[in-house]
Amino acid sequence: MSSSRHPKVSTDEGAQTHGAPPLRSPRAIYREHFADARRERLFLSSVAFFLTFAIVRAITYTIHAGKGPLHDLVVGGMHLHHLVLGILLLLGVGYLWLAQVGTGIGRPLDWPSRLTALLYGVGAALTLDEFALWLRLEDVYWAREGRESIDAVILFGALLAVGTWGGRFFHALVREAARALRR
Repeated sequence: MSSSRHPKVSTDEGAQTHGAPPLRSPRAIYREHFADARRERLFLSSVAFFLTFAIVRAITYTIHAGKGPLHDLVVGGMHLHHLVLGILLLLGVGYLWLAQVGTGIGRPLDWPSRLTALLYGVGAALTLDEFALWLRLEDVYWAREGRESIDAVILFGALLAVGTWGGRFFHALVREAARALRR
């Protein structure tokens, strides 16, 4: 019995299908949703940021608890906080973006744009995970004051998420508000 919602349609091979559009691959959906390079970079940065934060928190917890094979990174007898690695990544990505490598401008290659976006997210997570350290200039990671790092991660993560998932919406709201004010 044929449904009026999905009438049968003949295909080139002679098979019968319903009128529903064909399923799209995840790659096709991704390309459609992130056709704009800026939106894609925000998305990749956001994913890298949240994944890195979760992984770093898990690693630091196991180190703090004395479980597993990982230990603090010590260079020359000094504990090297992961915030330092984050700052170095952010400096490197910033330099590349100043030289317009991986900015998506002209888009001759997509991979530098994607790579620098991912590295930016990783660097931001490594840095903001120890926000309380650079705010207070003392290691309070496991103290009550260490909550400031989590607050910073939530705020910055929300900013990345708004840019990724709500940027077009908020841009349209601002544009409409500006039009209303001009009347």
